[in-house]
Amino acid sequence: MPEENRGASTLPAPENTGYGPVFAVREFRAVFLAHALSLLGVVVSEIALTVLVYELTGSPLLSALVFALGFLPYLVGGTLLSGVADRFPPRRVLVVCDLVCAGCAALMALPATPVAALLVLRCVIAAVAPVFSGTRMATLTDILGDGDLFVLGRSLLRIVSQSAVLVGFGLGGVLLTVVSPRGALAVTLGTFLASALLLRLGTRRRPARTGGGALVRYSLSGARQILADRRIRALLLLMWVPPMFVVAPEALAAAYADEAGVGTAWIGLLMCAMPVGTIAGELYAGAALSPTARSRIVLPLAGGGLLPLLLYPFHPGLGWILLVLVIAGSAGAYTLGLDRWFVDAVPKELRGRAMTVHTAGLMTIQGVGMALAGAAAEFWAVSTVVGGVGVVGTVCCVLLAMEVRRTGRAREDEGKAQTKERGEMAETGANIEPRDGADHDMTGR
Repeated sequence: MPEENRGASTLPAPENTGYGPVFAVREFRAVFLAHALSLLGVVVSEIALTVLVYELTGSPLLSALVFALGFLPYLVGGTLLSGVADRFPPRRVLVVCDLVCAGCAALMALPATPVAALLVLRCVIAAVAPVFSGTRMATLTDILGDGDLFVLGRSLLRIVSQSAVLVGFGLGGVLLTVVSPRGALAVTLGTFLASALLLRLGTRRRPARTGGGALVRYSLSGARQILADRRIRALLLLMWVPPMFVVAPEALAAAYADEAGVGTAWIGLLMCAMPVGTIAGELYAGAALSPTARSRIVLPLAGGGLLPLLLYPFHPGLGWILLVLVIAGSAGAYTLGLDRWFVDAVPKELRGRAMTVHTAGLMTIQGVGMALAGAAAEFWAVSTVVGGVGVVGTVCCVLLAMEVRRTGRAREDEGKAQTKERGEMAETGANIEPRDGADHDMTGR
């Protein structure tokens, strides 16, 4: 087999190898580093743009819109443009997305760019993001195969994303003490260009999966096919719904600190605790658990991951609250096993669109969760709201876990039935004997 056609799916994936074999794949190293650089560019641009808009307008609302606009266009880009991930060669899509983001950063850095244009450019970056993420996720199945190496590769990219929450904002703040906001945006231009270069030189050219027809129609058709499949729909909801509820404590961290009567230093700790737990849970599940064990913990962790939030209404000390957030974050390790189920359930020709829809839905529903938590906190105490989130979220997640279990059993039964039918057909064919030489001759033509 020629080298350019040999995929990582041929690589062995022992039961428990940790992350080492993933980094042994050269293409993945390029994707990993490009992801880190691109994500750094997004995080720093958000901080720099927020500060820049506030300096130009003095409006807290407009500066807050910078973050809000990071969520809203995900739904548009993830549905109307999801077909890009399957219709065009993946490397080209990834490089072009990075170049579009680089162009937006360059325009933002220009002194003449007005505030309205800055917000529009922010929307463009956010609309491109789900296409980029979905294409990269689908490409991982080409680079690492659709087995355990893919699961561990996805885990590493999520760990980078969570780490960006902890490190990126700090780096952005330090950078803004050295350069102006527009200067920081110029730095993000460099990170996007570096990411594009890594992807162009570090990954192989692969053909598009499918194509044809108008892009929007093609994208919406794929989304309908994905959501019409009961198994895929259940898996998507189990990927989306727990994060929708678990973002509530982070969204209300400032309000909870005020309710508890503590200083602003605690706000940072309250916002960092859950990402720390998520990173720890991912690392442990990826490095210490076998693929079989990761599959076994999916439903228990997804169904019960919000239970620690029930401690909030009892007003424990802040040390206990930090522990609650770390534990709730660590339950996110259920996604490793769920990733494998999702790839197994989605047909190859739909993977790019499915991954893009997944990314768009995940970001959108987290934005909805933050908004709903904030609205509820206008009427009830923060501790009551978070406790209520724990109750309602647990009920929803348990019901979803039961649906995922049912669809999994139905898919297994269907597979067994098909295997049995094929076996019976083969057995019947084997028992048919030619009656004479003429029949034998006709069979051989």
